[in-house]
Amino acid sequence: MNAFSRRGACPALSAPMQTGDGLLVRLNPVAGGLLPKALIGLGESALRHGNGIMEVTARGSLQIRGLTPASARLLAVEVDALGIAVRTGVPVETGPLAGLDTKEIVDPRPLAERIRAAIDEAGLAQRLGPKVSVIVDGGGRLTMDAVTADVRLVATRTNAGIKWQVAVAGDGQNAKPLVTVEDDAARDIAVAMLRMIAEKGREAHARDLTERQLISLASWHSFAPPSVLPDISPTWGEIGSFAGGSPSASLAIGESGDEGAISPQVGEMSGKTEGGAKERQPIGIFDLAATSIALGIGLPFGSMPAEKIIDLSQSALALGATQIRLAPQRALLFLGLSPTACHSLQHAAATLGFVTNPTDPRTRIAACPGAPACASGRIATRDIAETIAAEDGDILDSSFTLHISGCAKGCAHPGPAALTLVGGENGAGLVVDGTAKALPAGYRPGYDAARGVGRIAAAIRGTRLRGETAAICLARLGAAEIIETYRQE
Repeated sequence: MNAFSRRGACPALSAPMQTGDGLLVRLNPVAGGLLPKALIGLGESALRHGNGIMEVTARGSLQIRGLTPASARLLAVEVDALGIAVRTGVPVETGPLAGLDTKEIVDPRPLAERIRAAIDEAGLAQRLGPKVSVIVDGGGRLTMDAVTADVRLVATRTNAGIKWQVAVAGDGQNAKPLVTVEDDAARDIAVAMLRMIAEKGREAHARDLTERQLISLASWHSFAPPSVLPDISPTWGEIGSFAGGSPSASLAIGESGDEGAISPQVGEMSGKTEGGAKERQPIGIFDLAATSIALGIGLPFGSMPAEKIIDLSQSALALGATQIRLAPQRALLFLGLSPTACHSLQHAAATLGFVTNPTDPRTRIAACPGAPACASGRIATRDIAETIAAEDGDILDSSFTLHISGCAKGCAHPGPAALTLVGGENGAGLVVDGTAKALPAGYRPGYDAARGVGRIAAAIRGTRLRGETAAICLARLGAAEIIETYRQE
């Protein structure tokens, strides 16, 4: 096992990543979920070998923090002993209720497995960067709209039956639609796109593909023999020689044909959530069928002490839960419970400090562990977040995310946010409509950061128009006024 992987890589069980509070590993169960006893066992391992902090990420992965090179090896042995098979290679992700939700357009798991097999057969895992990913979304109550990916396949109903819309580089709102095709073509185009990314090197993503390459992918499916994938992108001459009309007719992305790489994501001052998409929170009770229920419980800021996860899992086991699935947006889904048991577990979860209401303002705050849990953290992010949620949660509507970062790395929310508090030498800096890596325009002491946000909240309450979201109100106030309000004593 590697002692640690470079920052920016995905910290798999076999390659933990160095962070400010030790090594971190990330687990994605092959089975899609965990037995309650297995999650209890993982919590006990986290207590023995890490710092006792467990997380569920925005993409629905489980993380264990505070490991050392030696304890990470022991953790891997115990994960194996628990019978937990974890995924490796290129992430091909499906929704948390895949195969269970009667409102799904189609079960996405068979297509996802075919794509994984094609990736393995093509030997692409070794050639692609660790953060290249694929989404296969069958629809239903809990979609994958808020999760970004290089390749997105989304089930859609058409007059010709169920097909897959292929989109590139983004989430459910800002990914660029490419073409709508049958299962086989969706698989082949997805793998062909991954080949093109691999040709550009391990630092490349789908956003680095040119318009010409996207046009070739959109047009290629209509004339290529089944299961024949191009090793590299066609030349412009090859694209221009396609039969059956202009290739650009199939590329439904409203572009002018410019050769440059596709543009990056925009910020969220317009009212967009992370990455731009809005998605139903995986928190609450979901009726899956006549006798099947899923209960979603969130981790505040995606993190909980292992002892509390153990306590919750033990309660779930006693109440009859048969499986626990990891859900995007930092939640756990409990399956196999009766309606009465669901309400009992909700009460137990609330008592332990978990999020049981989808409107809980804590769901609108992205906060890393911060100080003192992380050596890189310069401010107590979780304390600040709890104070803001308790005192000014009314402004935290679904229109924007408040990001609180202990340092400029921005681990909890890599993309832009309407408001970002970032710890530094000068205290808690405020970035408006940007990322934690941007230079803050105003500061106040870290211990007093929540009061600064409270002043912004008061300004929103005082100026918001009827029916206006907080994000739109912030945009109307403007960055200069927001910064000055934050800095006021």
